[in-house]
Amino acid sequence: MYHTIIIVGNVGRDPEMRYIPSGQAVTSFSVATNRQYTNSNGEQVKETIWFRVSAWGKLAETCNMYLRKGHKVLVEGRLTPDANTGGPRIWSGQDGQARASFEVTAAT
Repeated sequence: MYHTIIIVGNVGRDPEMRYIPSGQAVTSFSVATNRQYTNSNGEQVKETIWFRVSAWGKLAETCNMYLRKGHKVLVEGRLTPDANTGGPRIWSGQDGQARASFEVTAAT
C-alpha cells in the first residue's frame, strides 16, 4: 500500500533543525492551509488546517536554509498518524477549543 499527500500553504513558524544521535539532520516546521467558502446559510466561512512537517537528511538542511515564517511552500510527503489515536494529534488550545494538527513526513 502507498499514500502521498501534497499540501500548499504558508510556513507558520521558522524551521527548527536538529541532529539525531546518528548524525542525521531533521527539520520541523508548521504549514497552514486556508480555505474560504460560503455555507448553506450564505455566510462566509474561513477554515485553517495546520500541518506539522518533518524533513530528514539533505532535505532537512535545505528546508532550514530557505524556509521562513510566512513563506509559501508546497510539501509532498506522507501522513504520520498519532500513535495513540491513529489520526491527527488532538489537544486543547488556550481558549479551551479543541485543536488538531496533522503530522507529515516530507519526501525528497
